[in-house]
Amino acid sequence: MEDKQITRRNLIMFPLGTVGRDMVYNLVTSYLLSFVLFTHKLTAAQLTAITAIMVAARIFDALNDPVMGNIIERTRTRWGKFKPWLVIGILTTSVVIYLAFNVKLQGWAFVWFFGIIYFMYSITYTMHDISYWGMVPALSSDADTRNKYTSRATLFAGIGGTLAASLIPMLTAGENAIGGNAVTAYGRVALFIAILGPVFLAFTVFGVKEQRDCNEEPLPPISFRKIVGTITGNDQLMWIALIFLIQQIGNGIVMSGIGQTYIYVEFGYEGIFFTAFQMLGMIVTAFLMVFYPAISRRLDRKKLMGILMTVSFVGYLIMLVPGLFLPTGNIKFILITVGYMLANFGQYGFYLIMMISIMNTVEYNEYLHGTRDEGIVSSLRPFLTKMASALTIAIANISYLLFNIIEYTNGIASYEQAANSGDISGAEKAAAITSLLKNVQHSQTTALLLVMTVLPCALMFLSYVLYKKRYKLDEAEYDRICAELAERGA
Repeated sequence: MEDKQITRRNLIMFPLGTVGRDMVYNLVTSYLLSFVLFTHKLTAAQLTAITAIMVAARIFDALNDPVMGNIIERTRTRWGKFKPWLVIGILTTSVVIYLAFNVKLQGWAFVWFFGIIYFMYSITYTMHDISYWGMVPALSSDADTRNKYTSRATLFAGIGGTLAASLIPMLTAGENAIGGNAVTAYGRVALFIAILGPVFLAFTVFGVKEQRDCNEEPLPPISFRKIVGTITGNDQLMWIALIFLIQQIGNGIVMSGIGQTYIYVEFGYEGIFFTAFQMLGMIVTAFLMVFYPAISRRLDRKKLMGILMTVSFVGYLIMLVPGLFLPTGNIKFILITVGYMLANFGQYGFYLIMMISIMNTVEYNEYLHGTRDEGIVSSLRPFLTKMASALTIAIANISYLLFNIIEYTNGIASYEQAANSGDISGAEKAAAITSLLKNVQHSQTTALLLVMTVLPCALMFLSYVLYKKRYKLDEAEYDRICAELAERGA
């Protein structure tokens, strides 16, 4: 029987820990490419190289994440197997993101630096990300309690992400940019978030008590055979990994930079526009974060996914039709934002369901093979998220090259650099960028809009079909497996 007092405390301290982590994640995932585009003049070859670096770093994570999960499984300390890596990971990540956003290099020198720092980020963030989410199965084996941990942690992750999403555009673009230009602004924002990451994770490190039965178990070997065997030997883990990857690619396209660039070239280079678009899109997900445990007791996951799919389809349609046919103005912006709210509501519901579905394969693994292998199983979620992030960035960069958006981002970067060096004033910079964006063609903005609506909707529908047909660990089957495991233990 789980200690209720410890559970109550854990349900507060565990979610608090991820607020700063997700500000870091949002900064890098949603704004690193924007920082590169709007503060550095890039040739097509240099942007292609940066795209290749991002994709290569995520392929590197294909080895790094499961290996890290295996290392966590072998960790035996007085503080457990998760917390040492939480501390090491978040401190090194803070150093890396500060350096990434405070470099003055340009051209190929910047590309080389970017390659080194981006690979470093992949390593350091993996340390604490796998450790954090890997703790969930070690906090409780009760399905309802695990839903609470997942939904609350996701809620606080959303709070961190929303704070970053709401502040970063306003503080880095337009008249409210810190220091009057994006170069200075991104550097200051990165420093602030680099401090908040460790501060918030301290709540988890010092306030959470997890099960530490692992210290009494023999050390599992470090081997690729073990990692590959755990993944390939669990058919439900294989299917949910594929489904999650497809859904995350669709879910991440808008925030890969495509959405921000579209808003800037269509409605003006002012951070407040993208802040409003993104904040309203994320705020609606708070309903699911808070009420998902209650909803999950009344609706099974597959039925809920059908409802969420319908909501998202309507949202994407509301984004697409006004975007294609209405003239630029407030009405068009409001309708596109409302459409994104609905689309993101459904996508976020899918994300919650996928998260829980991955975690439930831990018990299925124990049912099949007698071992839980939480670290390896949990390592798949961040790996898949990073892979999806890399692919969405590739989609964004290919779109910029195909639709010649890079011509305008390079122009903006030139004016930002000039303002940073004091060659022009903030007002002169703003006037020059406004004049530049008047040259963007309707066909270019339409192309961006199609990428951020039709493609995500199609990928979401594919993940829905595969989940219904291939994922078998529904609520009844999971409860049956847990009951049988309890009988074996007795």
